[in-house]
Amino acid sequence: MRSAPTRASLLVVGSYAISRTTALGFDEALAHAREALAAEGFGVLCEIDVQATLRAKLGEEIEPYTILGACNPPLAHRALTAEPAIGVFLPCNVVVRVQDGETHVDAVDAEVMLGLVGRDDLGPVAADVRARFERVVAAIG
Repeated sequence: MRSAPTRASLLVVGSYAISRTTALGFDEALAHAREALAAEGFGVLCEIDVQATLRAKLGEEIEPYTILGACNPPLAHRALTAEPAIGVFLPCNVVVRVQDGETHVDAVDAEVMLGLVGRDDLGPVAADVRARFERVVAAIG
């Protein structure tokens, strides 16, 4: 069994994402992402194969790139109850992608995202989502 990486091995990109590079291949990382999300109470509501979409719609070839739209119903309910329009930020995205032959995992930083709303009462929800996504990204290794 692999040991979980330390928090220090996670990288915040541009102050909007929690990211890491993994030695796993794309398909294995994607499977681990689904498992890690489930372990943190998130269901995958949608899955977007960006590589296939760009190929089909534009004839463009990119490396593998999948967006998982994840939702934790109790946390989503808390946020929607506090601010009904918060649905524009749901579901929360986790991305598994390949860049220059390396597999990367990126998750939205919910504290940054929900911080745009300007509601202090959403802070605890955002912090909870961020902590869960840090664990999700860390688990994919």
